[in-house]
Amino acid sequence: MFKTKLSKSHASGEFYTLRLMHRHIGAIAVLILISLLSSLSGIPVNHTISNSWEGFIWGLADPVIGLNCLIGIIAIGLLSSVFVRGAAIAGCFVLATVLGIVIHLFQLNLPGTEIAIAISTIVFGTMLMMPNQPNFIVLTLVGISAGFFQGYADAESIIGAGIIPLIAYILGMILTLFAVAMSAREIGSAMGIGELNRILPWKISITGFALCAIGIVFLSNSII
Repeated sequence: MFKTKLSKSHASGEFYTLRLMHRHIGAIAVLILISLLSSLSGIPVNHTISNSWEGFIWGLADPVIGLNCLIGIIAIGLLSSVFVRGAAIAGCFVLATVLGIVIHLFQLNLPGTEIAIAISTIVFGTMLMMPNQPNFIVLTLVGISAGFFQGYADAESIIGAGIIPLIAYILGMILTLFAVAMSAREIGSAMGIGELNRILPWKISITGFALCAIGIVFLSNSII
């Protein structure tokens, strides 16, 4: 009787985890679709932000409507699931993004931003395809680099905005970055990325290959 109840409880837990993973996957799929539609519709890079509400809304939207930025967030979330304290990697990524925004607002020139973002995406994809777990320090450094350059690129949209709209923009961006990164982290944990790719390895490899392909496309466009 006890074993039966235990097995039922275990099955119920697995079912709940599976449902939760599907919800996270569905949410991220919707975000990717929004990003693709935004790219096709040609949403302008420079936004007119006149108040804190507009700043907050654009802060929520910018990490999603830029496919290169969105892919980077998803990748860092997936890879952070390898480590028990992987949330710290996502946190470093977010802080580096804010730092990149601040650096751009101080009008410090940083060439090759798009190229750096594309290269970081390729590196993330390669890490996902590797059979061995990535090194914590290496992943953190790559995440910081990617976040910094993405923040610098996103700051193009808020040049000239006031202090209060700028703060609202950064808060909105932090919320989106954490939400997407943590959702991707949950998906990575459910897919078994932290278990030497023993669970669903083909899905993980396909995801890594897709990231590499997207990064190569962005890199070629940036060089041309």
